[in-house]
Order: sequence, then C-alpha cells, then structure tokens
Amino acid sequence: MNDLTALILTYNEQENISRTLDSISWVQKILIVDSYSTDETVKLAGSYPNVSVVQRAFDSFAGQCQFGLSQIETNWVLSLDADYAVASALAEEIRSLPEEAEVAGYSVVFRYCIFGRPLRTTLYPPRTVLYRRELATYHDEGHGHKVIIRGKILPLKSFINHDDRKPLSRWIQSQDRYALIEAQQLLSTPVEQLSAQDRLRRKIFFAAPAMFLYLLFARGLILDGWPGWFYVYQRTIAELLLSNRLLIEREKLEDRRWKGNEANVQHPTFNEEERAENQRSASGASPTARSEDSDRRSTDNCKPSCLSGGREY
Repeated sequence: MNDLTALILTYNEQENISRTLDSISWVQKILIVDSYSTDETVKLAGSYPNVSVVQRAFDSFAGQCQFGLSQIETNWVLSLDADYAVASALAEEIRSLPEEAEVAGYSVVFRYCIFGRPLRTTLYPPRTVLYRRELATYHDEGHGHKVIIRGKILPLKSFINHDDRKPLSRWIQSQDRYALIEAQQLLSTPVEQLSAQDRLRRKIFFAAPAMFLYLLFARGLILDGWPGWFYVYQRTIAELLLSNRLLIEREKLEDRRWKGNEANVQHPTFNEEERAENQRSASGASPTARSEDSDRRSTDNCKPSCLSGGREY
C-alpha cells in the first residue's frame, strides 16, 4: 500500500513526536496538523523530509481531524496520535496489504508502554487507524474523538506502541480537563444508556478503588514491576479526578463556593467605622487601645489569604 498519507495532530509533543515519526519513516507523505505548539514540536517535525506541517487553531479533536482530511489527496489515511509508535511488524503488514475494494478500513490493537517498557495488558481499546479517506467522518466523543467508517473494517495482526513521555504535571492537567468534559457527559446521559463501567463511575465513590484493584490483580500488572505500578497509579488518579469532577458538577460545588464567599464576606461601611470610633472616643479608650482594636477588626474582616501572607490554604 503506497497511496497513503499519515495524519498526526500535535500540541507541545516534543517529548514524543520524533519517536512517532521515526516509526513511520517508510510513509511517503506525513501531514501534521499543529495547534500552535509553543515548544520544539514544529521544529523537530520540520526536520523530516516527508513531513508537512499545517498550523490551525484548535477547536475540537474532530474538527482538527476533519481539517486534516481536507488537506490529504491520497486514497488511504493512517491516523496516529503523537505518542504512538508503529511496530516494525505492523509497518510491514500495512505495506503488504492487498487492494480489496470491499474493505474500508483496518483496526489495530495497542501495546501500552511506560518509558519504553511494555506492559502485559492495558485498558486502551483497539482503534481504526487505517481507512479510506472518502469513507471517514470524525465526531467528538467525550473528551476525545471517534472516526466513523462507512464500510467493512478488518483487524490487523500487529500492534502500535502507545508511549507517552510528557511530564506528569502536564498529564494531570490534561486529565483534569478531560475529567470535566467526561463528568458533564456522564451526568447528562440517562443511566439506562450508560455502560456498566460508566454506571459505576456515576456512583462516584467506587470507581477509583475498583480500578486500582482490577488493574493490579485481575489484569496482573503487579507482575510488571515499577512500570505496572506507574500505569496503575495513573489510571487510579484519572478515576479520582473524574470522581471529584462528578461530585463537583452534581452538587454544583464551585457555584456554591463563590456564592458562599459573597454571602459570608461583610464589608463595614464608612459610617459604621466612624460610629464605632466615636463610641470608643466617648468611652475614654486610650489611643493605643483604639489602634489595637482597629487592627483586630481589620484582620477579622479579611479573607483567609490576609492571614497567610497572600496564600489561601
């Protein structure tokens, strides 16, 4: 299969993009749709002779992918994330695929890696990554996206490595954004339309410990050493963030917090301050006593940040 273009979306993927591009050096045309990265992503990608980079402001994952498809002229598209690495066996399998008119696409399983070390199992589902361009349409789904292929889809035998090496702090920030979107979708979907896993998530308090135990023991990741523990911790953190977001959205906690602040903070007017000062003067309080009392009242009317050097605890 030579009539092929690889499509990759990027935003600040300098830790991953070179590894992905190296794994598909055999693809003659690679299109990167970049959402105005601020790191070295574009520079690194531009150093590959078979790569074209187009920058577009991000609207949604589906929107970026649809734009990418509009820029491609080949019949077939290999759609990859910037943290994927195509295994050599899969590359050979794709190149040797026969032309079958009735086939619209191919799905691939994933091998999850932690800093290059493969795990025995993963929650990452198979994905349709190779498809005929004119038969594909992207739709947003939760925090991600899904490609709808109009036609027959066959599985490929080999796998793609998923190996995201971005900093943990950025991963957590991304997961929190995803959790908010997922929480809103879960709460707006009738319970009878949810999967068993999502129904458990809707109960808020059980999904995270269930995920921890399931991955560690039922899926055997306790046998994979520190990479297994790393993955288990990541998925448990993701479930905890989702549980917190579900609780916040269900109980409107953030709205309640701001309303509570407005209701509890009372600012004395100038007339009230003046009246209190006059009453102390009439009672014969000393200037020092008046000053100390004024300081105390000023502190009492401050938010917690006043009491902690500008930091709220």
